[in-house]
Amino acid sequence: MAREPTPTILLADDQADVREALRLLLKAEGIASMGVADPAAALEAVRRREFACALIDCNYSRDTTSGEEGLALLEQLRQAAPDLPVVAMTAWGNVPLTVEAMRRGAADFVEKPWDNARLLSVLRAQVALADGARKQRRLEAENALLRGEAGEDFIAESPAMRRVLALVERIAPSDANVLVLGENGTGKGVVAQLLHRRSTRAAHSLVKVNMGGIAESVFESEMFGHVRGAYTDAKSERIGRFELADGGTLFLDEVGNVPASQQPKLLRVLEDGEFERLGSSRTQKIDVRLVSATNADLQAEVAAGRFRKDLLYRLNTLEVRLPPLRERAEDILPLARAFLARNAHRYGRDGLRLAPSAERALAGWRWPGNVRELQHLMERAALLAEHDEVGAAALAFGESTAQPAADLDGMTLEQAEAHLVQRALERFDGNLQRAADALGITRQSLYRRLEKHDLRDAGGDAD
Repeated sequence: MAREPTPTILLADDQADVREALRLLLKAEGIASMGVADPAAALEAVRRREFACALIDCNYSRDTTSGEEGLALLEQLRQAAPDLPVVAMTAWGNVPLTVEAMRRGAADFVEKPWDNARLLSVLRAQVALADGARKQRRLEAENALLRGEAGEDFIAESPAMRRVLALVERIAPSDANVLVLGENGTGKGVVAQLLHRRSTRAAHSLVKVNMGGIAESVFESEMFGHVRGAYTDAKSERIGRFELADGGTLFLDEVGNVPASQQPKLLRVLEDGEFERLGSSRTQKIDVRLVSATNADLQAEVAAGRFRKDLLYRLNTLEVRLPPLRERAEDILPLARAFLARNAHRYGRDGLRLAPSAERALAGWRWPGNVRELQHLMERAALLAEHDEVGAAALAFGESTAQPAADLDGMTLEQAEAHLVQRALERFDGNLQRAADALGITRQSLYRRLEKHDLRDAGGDAD
């Protein structure tokens, strides 16, 4: 279950009895604290971990009353942790010092000896304000990312998918990492959403990231974030994907594409739940449930030395294998109807339905692009169908990879071969090499078939 972070307040004062009195006061209110005796220790603590607020004395050397040490520390804290609220405290409080502390970035000011009720009120207010600002920044960052959408209907009428659904329902409530395997377009992202919605983390974020779309040069910044000034163009701080997913689920799609040089950094987060933003030495802790997906054979990648075996073990505590659409025939028509209805509503064409000829064509196709191919085909049908009843001919309109099997009905093997060769030539504007590659044959084999079916004039320049 996702944990709620415990706010910790940094106490900086050179007097041990003052630090202890403050610690006991905060402890009685259920607030954690950490005490340090001087500015150097305060700066080191802030660089190493995150605090909800800092309460600092303004004088540290004996017989000093100017407050300059505290003001200098205040400025250094603002540079090291710009979002940390700092409350200044001194026994020599006066109006000019208070004004100067506020000018340099103090969130509030408390005089010694302090009033317990006021001190607690000030600290609680600053912690709440900082938390609200942090959540706002996180929300803005989340809105800029591809996040889990409202759940799609999970259609599972075939025995193969019923077994998958039963497994997902069984493992979703756990916090174990899950690796989802399957061909491209089989619905790995939908399974990740379902795992999140059925988990104890459903009230928190599902953050999705395509690992194949992240350049190695920005991997750390994208995944772990960076602080201002971490590199030349880092003009502001950035919240990384792990931090955004804290308390929720992080979905790493195409995880087999993680660069080898970055795999140890990903492994460390999975093992320890700790990371540092790029350019910062402050360690942050996160609580994330990881769901990964790939169509690659990770065992083969491990054997080839391109993927770490220990990282694979961390990713696939539990494993879900999705069958291709051709192995779940009972789901093809229910999925097609659902996709058609959704897209018909989207494009203002409610009432569209599949004709028997279209259903036969859909059921007979092998679906090399799996569910994604079916989804795209139904979107085109919703846009291009001339009548409320979508026939097989409408499915073949345009540059569809899903050429309906109904077009081949009644053909002999020779006729079907000629038809497929002709289609490939049309798709690639007569380019023989590309047509041969698409058909899975050599260029010489394509030449023989062109002569065999008298299609020699159909091909253009092969180069």
